[in-house]
Amino acid sequence: MELGGDRPIVTIILLNVVTAFIFTAMMGAGPVIAIGVIVLPILMSLGVPKAIAMFTFMGSVSAGMYLNPVLQWSQLRAFILAADEMPEFSFTWYATHWGYFALAISLVVVCILAGIYLKVSKPSHAWAAQTRGASEQKDAPLYALILPIVPVVLKIAFDFSVIGGFVIAGFAALFLCGRMKGSFKENCQLVNKLYYDGVVDTAPLIGFLLTLPMFNTCASYAAPYFKEVLGSFMPTNEYVICALFAALSIMGFFRGPLTLYGCGAATLGVLRGVGSFSAPFLFCVFTIPSTTVNVGSCITQSWIAWGLAYTKVESKDYLKLSIPFAYITSILLYVLTAFTVTGLTGSWLVS
Repeated sequence: MELGGDRPIVTIILLNVVTAFIFTAMMGAGPVIAIGVIVLPILMSLGVPKAIAMFTFMGSVSAGMYLNPVLQWSQLRAFILAADEMPEFSFTWYATHWGYFALAISLVVVCILAGIYLKVSKPSHAWAAQTRGASEQKDAPLYALILPIVPVVLKIAFDFSVIGGFVIAGFAALFLCGRMKGSFKENCQLVNKLYYDGVVDTAPLIGFLLTLPMFNTCASYAAPYFKEVLGSFMPTNEYVICALFAALSIMGFFRGPLTLYGCGAATLGVLRGVGSFSAPFLFCVFTIPSTTVNVGSCITQSWIAWGLAYTKVESKDYLKLSIPFAYITSILLYVLTAFTVTGLTGSWLVS
């Protein structure tokens, strides 16, 4: 709070860096929600408008994902190569030649855009109203403030279960804050109420996850049509492909033909059919819309759907902020791709 003052951008940058670092090791709706309920209230209490707070948090999440081995190597790489193919294309090679730069570029763009958005927006403070008869609110003990990072530390240091880490930290918080001093029955009722409130808070996310498989199935049925339409004029020059994908970054939204979490598998098949491209090139070309556009900017992403409900931000207001971020970041990352992973031959080629 004291870092905010009249320049909340300092706090935003610090939180963005920490968030990106966290999500180099964690991913999924659960961790995003767990960190979001800490970061978003801090930003909004500093007067950062809700839409900007949500944008900068989700953007920093997607920045960290560029070095996340689960997302990049266990999921996206599987679209390009089988696990035992091309061992020289390792996560270490990817990170040192492209991943670290992608994370840095994404993080810088998020911070710059957040500063610009703050300049042109009006601050909205959320001060607590003082009312008569209100019960005195006690501050949590200082040592309890380390509990939010306990699951992160357990995961990074010991590869501990994410869910187990949050359960441990949650019960520790209740004990340290004096919320579990009653009888066993009363404590059970308290935990039951907290679970109930948690389900209510995440209800939009649960509903979204139930319908997402239907959305993805529809995208898979549309994939052959994209392949037929795109196959006749797809370029074979790597630099032209980078320029084309940068210009059409908008097609990564709503599970479109550029994201591997939608119809992108068909586009990948088209590229493989029209030319011989290296595995690193194909991987970088498709991870940009799949990460920056899909994971960090599109409202069809599960944790963004949760964020919209949590912050009460309209989807159109969020897209007004996230679309420029998706375009600018994608363009810069395709320039990075053109300078770093084009022209690879020999064992790098994918038939």
